[in-house]
Amino acid sequence: MAARPQTLDDQALVVHVRDRGLVVLTGCGHAGLINTIRYAQKLTGVDHLHAVMGGFHLTGPLFEPLIDRTCDELAALDPDVVVPTHCTGWRAVHAMADRMPQAFIQNSVGTSIDLEATD
Repeated sequence: MAARPQTLDDQALVVHVRDRGLVVLTGCGHAGLINTIRYAQKLTGVDHLHAVMGGFHLTGPLFEPLIDRTCDELAALDPDVVVPTHCTGWRAVHAMADRMPQAFIQNSVGTSIDLEATD
């Protein structure tokens, strides 16, 4: 399977939480979730992925074939928290919940997630 082409118009928020690792918040994830995480790791020099949240753009016939590979690569990164939202799609959300139940958080309107540094 060919890698996604570089997408220059995508944005994500990356935060390094002391003693926890990176938090990556995607908008709609057009560049590909794993591409975005790896780029954040490269930019920051921080390897551990504490949390990834946002739209992962894995819905519809063009992107659903990427679900298994994305779940495999995300599971290998061993995030502490996974919160897929809007454009992730029903199939991908369920695949992530099945694959990473210890990290998965179902998001809905009003969900609040606190990610804090250790003392």
